[in-house]
Amino acid sequence: MAEGAARLLVRFGRRYAATVRLVTLVPICAIAVLRPPPEHLAGTVVMAAGAAVWTCGYAWWLRKGTGSAPVALDVGVLLLLHAGVSWTDALAHTNTGWLRLLVIFACVTCQWHTSLWTGAAAALTVSGGAVAVLVALDADPIVVRSQAWALPAAALSRAAWTLLHRAADRADRMAELAARSRAEALVAAGVRAEERELVNSLHDTAATTLLMVGTGQVGSDAAWLAPQARRDLATLRGGSEPAPRHADLVRLLRDDLDAAHLTVEFDAPTRLRLPFPVARAIADAAREALTNVRRHSGTTAATVRLRGDSAALRLDVIDQGRGFSPADVPDTRRGLRESVHGRMSRVGATATVSSAEGKGTVVRLDWQAPADDTGHPIP
Repeated sequence: MAEGAARLLVRFGRRYAATVRLVTLVPICAIAVLRPPPEHLAGTVVMAAGAAVWTCGYAWWLRKGTGSAPVALDVGVLLLLHAGVSWTDALAHTNTGWLRLLVIFACVTCQWHTSLWTGAAAALTVSGGAVAVLVALDADPIVVRSQAWALPAAALSRAAWTLLHRAADRADRMAELAARSRAEALVAAGVRAEERELVNSLHDTAATTLLMVGTGQVGSDAAWLAPQARRDLATLRGGSEPAPRHADLVRLLRDDLDAAHLTVEFDAPTRLRLPFPVARAIADAAREALTNVRRHSGTTAATVRLRGDSAALRLDVIDQGRGFSPADVPDTRRGLRESVHGRMSRVGATATVSSAEGKGTVVRLDWQAPADDTGHPIP
């Protein structure tokens, strides 16, 4: 399952906090070592080096570690650096700007990877401690006020981060709702497909047989009627065994020809192996076409011609009966609409019906296997 937006945001916050601390480290250290007079340079360099080493280690932990324990250590290091100001006598030379920057960026970035209370405690402690050190050292009030700005900056950072986190949570909820809706839609589509196939099977088997008997097209004493009823019942019951991955289309067609009750000229290869859903759909559509020949054409003969291979094929069901006008077939008639055209479209095939009154009918089924990026058929 794809990772949620909220989790990605937390990970991004840690990485981005580490990046900001490292990127700002270079100018901060440059400010530290370029401003002191020669007699205070050594002490300032030691402090800046310590800050740099710690910041690199802290940034590494942000990218690799978990938890909030090093945050407390980060606060302690920053307070120690401020305490070291009196040792280097840097205040007398107004060289505290780099420390203020270090504290501000620490307070701001801390809000991106800690809880609300941890981030607030860290910002209050380091900012308040730094202000206390500056007041104790009798720093200029302007310096003290500028240091105190770290706390509002941290508050603004936390507010912005909270808004982002809420947006990420909302995005996760919307994604979960969309995934649930897609799953429900797939289930509903599966149910509809099963219902559609059941209705098609009923139309193609028992309903057709009963209609032919009821309208007098077939006598109730016809020898083939009882075996046909048993076949219809077996088709409607279906099998409990899982469907195979592939099937021989020629064998499926021959099985249906035996039940067509027509004189059929069958012209096909010896064997044609296809994915089972494709083979079953084509065979069922051909069976419905033969049923229509028996019911409507006024002839007892038909031709079934199959050409092609497992990459592409064409199957024609031809009769020389009375024919009809396809444009005049009502939309309520399921035979062609669902049992032929519908079945073919669901497996990526097409069905074409060519007919005219007095000129017979040709039902043509065309299928081509989907191809990969190189143009080769997908098995």
